[in-house]
Amino acid sequence: MGYDDHIMLVKVDFKAGAVGQLHEHHHSQVTYVESGELEMTIGEEVRIIKGGDSYYVPPHVLHGCVCLKDGVLIDVFSPYREDFLA
Repeated sequence: MGYDDHIMLVKVDFKAGAVGQLHEHHHSQVTYVESGELEMTIGEEVRIIKGGDSYYVPPHVLHGCVCLKDGVLIDVFSPYREDFLA
């Protein structure tokens, strides 16, 4: 098993008003906000994130977002998301 088997990079486009429903998963997630503005909930914390920001979501922590201005997120998951490949 090579290094590439352990991570997955996903680029997500959000339009203003779009909602990333609150959810949790066993993957570690690091996200870079390429552009836009979102209200991000991670556990009990809610904050506004903008282009140039980044954040970490530990495994099994409830998280989700509401897009305030069109934008793009770059998510990195470890291990890779098998459910995205189905």
